[in-house]
Amino acid sequence: MGDVGFFKKTDSRESAENLGENEEETAVFSTQQQEDAPADLNLQPERVNLDHLFPGIPTDFTQLRSVYMGVDLSEKRNPDAEIASSSSRKRKFSFTLTPEEIQEDMDMIRIAGEKQAEPQHIGFFRRIEDEVALRERLEREKAERQHEIAKQFALEYACGQVDPRRYFSKSSAKKAAAALKSVIIDDDNDDDDKEQSGTPFGMAMEMIRTRNSRKKFASNGLGVEFKWVPKNVKRSGCEAPSLLDLSMRGLAKNADAIVSLNHVPDMLRHKLSRLLCDSRKMDAHFLQLLASGSPTEIRINDCSQVTEDEFTKIFGCCDTNNLTVLQLDLCGSCMPYYILQDTLARSSKSLPALVTLSLDGAHRLSDEGLNMLALSAPALQSINLSQCSLLTSAGINNLANCFESTLRELYLDECHNIEAMVVLPALKKLKCLEVLSMAGIPTVCDDFVIQMVEACGKNMKELVFPNCLELTDVSIKYVGKNCSKLCAIDLSYLSKLTDKTMRYLANGCRSINRLKLSRNSLSDEAIAAFLEASGSDLTELSLNNIPLVGLNTALALSKCSRKLLSLDLSWCRNLNDEALGLIVDSCLSLKQLKLFGCTQLTDVFLKGHSNPQVQIIGQELRTVSKFLNVLKPQGPPLRYSPIGSLH
Repeated sequence: MGDVGFFKKTDSRESAENLGENEEETAVFSTQQQEDAPADLNLQPERVNLDHLFPGIPTDFTQLRSVYMGVDLSEKRNPDAEIASSSSRKRKFSFTLTPEEIQEDMDMIRIAGEKQAEPQHIGFFRRIEDEVALRERLEREKAERQHEIAKQFALEYACGQVDPRRYFSKSSAKKAAAALKSVIIDDDNDDDDKEQSGTPFGMAMEMIRTRNSRKKFASNGLGVEFKWVPKNVKRSGCEAPSLLDLSMRGLAKNADAIVSLNHVPDMLRHKLSRLLCDSRKMDAHFLQLLASGSPTEIRINDCSQVTEDEFTKIFGCCDTNNLTVLQLDLCGSCMPYYILQDTLARSSKSLPALVTLSLDGAHRLSDEGLNMLALSAPALQSINLSQCSLLTSAGINNLANCFESTLRELYLDECHNIEAMVVLPALKKLKCLEVLSMAGIPTVCDDFVIQMVEACGKNMKELVFPNCLELTDVSIKYVGKNCSKLCAIDLSYLSKLTDKTMRYLANGCRSINRLKLSRNSLSDEAIAAFLEASGSDLTELSLNNIPLVGLNTALALSKCSRKLLSLDLSWCRNLNDEALGLIVDSCLSLKQLKLFGCTQLTDVFLKGHSNPQVQIIGQELRTVSKFLNVLKPQGPPLRYSPIGSLH
């Protein structure tokens, strides 16, 4: 191994000493060694193939040595030139390596070679790992900085001394404040969770959990103390209709022969009108009969068969001075502004006594036409503009400005051109508002509901927000805090609601008698706790398509909701025959029970319950149209207040 070859001594650690002591020393092999060597001996280093040991690493010794020493020795060297060069500088060293030193060099060279000549696939993944590690470190540092900023921002915001522009750009300052508000609300929720043990809902939930934990349920799934036994009650095939119903059906079949409705009470007019609308026989002839004379109420559910010319002829000469209720639903083709200015809005006060106006489905009603109607009806207190697709936020703002001190009921369902936050400032001025219905408007959000109930919640009696998909428990928390007089609420198809919603309603809204919770992910225990805490006044309840409704809800209904008139348990397939039998036999006021999709029920319940007046819909192949309005008799002009009783 001493005959390996010529190397230039470059080790900096030895150069200082050797230069002082061996200025004239020559780094060559002795002539004697060269003469004793065999003639065919190759004095150049032999290349050993180590590719199979170190894939991807250069195994030429010269290259490896250059990597280790930091010197480029890859070029071929001329030994004579090396000797001449070293002789000219009179620096000559003898350099030999032992096997142990070579092995040590090889280990060091392998480490260095792996760093500089790594296989392509290994280097690629190692670079990815390095980049991921760097990115995680940067994100972690960013999160720590943002956390510190958020802590300082929250502290200043809580004290009312913060300017969001210090922390955020101008475009996102409002978003930051809103986001922080939601965080503070969530913190409040956490505090509320700690204080629920003494509330009605908290006590009811504790009782339910205790009852479930004791496992006192019998094998049939019902508690021993609530066991239901089917009864063999003989029922007549069908109930005989009243003489009044027979008379009204006869009149409806021969409506085209009626020549006058003078001296016919409004209640009978409404019944006859409904029968004609349900049978699609409402036409211009009967509308002329309703509008003749000086009517006080005109209620038509379906005006779709009345043309523009017929509408103009009828209402162009109608005496509307005493008209207090006008319902012209599905009258879309008759409501362009040029028709209104010749009929209902022909003068500034052509409807002086009008209190209730319903134009549901008036798809040709524009902002201009709505403004004309508002100027014509100065006493208006209730207006239904549902599915009026041409109306915009500007039209609703004008309407609210006209009736700030009088409007009590506002229905804007499915008006998709209305922006909730745009109309919010105008709606907050309606201090007497009792009913707000905005079903299916996608821009209704938590912020809208919170500000609305804070401004108008003290008089609010009914809120309708089905299919307002952005609403969460935060909205319902403020409803519970501000709407203590609430009587009805519709929260159907709101997937973001949790059991907290039931807690807020049970603790804050103790007078609810109509509740709709269709197709939500609420738990059986939470619904049962609400019923036990605040369900004694319920007359209408919809739990349609809530999969978790089960035994706890059945027990709560049987004990606490005996005033129920209508109950919808469609698609609640965790309720068996015994559970439904217990509900129906306990709620003796129940008149209508909807059970669509409940394929688990058998004749044990259907023929074994003992409530003779309940009508079960959805289990038999029967016409259901006659049941649709069984619990909706024609009510007064205003749903909750008498006419003229303004605060």
